[in-house]
Amino acid sequence: MSASHGFNIVASRVICETPFVELLELDLETPSGDIGKRTVVRSGGAVSVVPIDGEDVVLIRQYRAPLDKAILELPAGKLDVPGENVEAAARRELAEEVGFRAGRMEQVAQFHTSPGFLDEQMTIFVATDLTPVPVNPMGAEEVAAEIVRIPISEVTAHLDEIEDGKTLVGLMALLLTRSRG
Repeated sequence: MSASHGFNIVASRVICETPFVELLELDLETPSGDIGKRTVVRSGGAVSVVPIDGEDVVLIRQYRAPLDKAILELPAGKLDVPGENVEAAARRELAEEVGFRAGRMEQVAQFHTSPGFLDEQMTIFVATDLTPVPVNPMGAEEVAAEIVRIPISEVTAHLDEIEDGKTLVGLMALLLTRSRG
């Protein structure tokens, strides 16, 4: 059986389009021939970075409107610059949000953030050999954000306060690679 397991999208309608996402309604033919409707969000993808400065991980605490609160996260952002590859986007976000340029970037994870309704693919890098550069926040949330440093040795103790999936994946990847080496 094919990767679609007998499902076939037979029609697609744009419900709403914004600069960052599209909301679509799909007509989905099932393996039995029935037609069902699915609402999906199309996104251009995203990147996230685990910045390691000395023995610290550098995070950002910023307001997130869907949650109506500030949460602790890794620096991250959308793939929203035409033609920009994922590593270049990660380097851009690292500089914009926490003010570092990386001498070394290593991809440690790639996953779909919420495949039940969203096609976003997240790519995570660990950044090392950091050099400070001017922070260049984009948007009110980044302007108001707080940079937070956590010693790598204390990351496990802080996992219970992390609510963000990409941050949990990135920090777990960091801890796994450190335990192997």
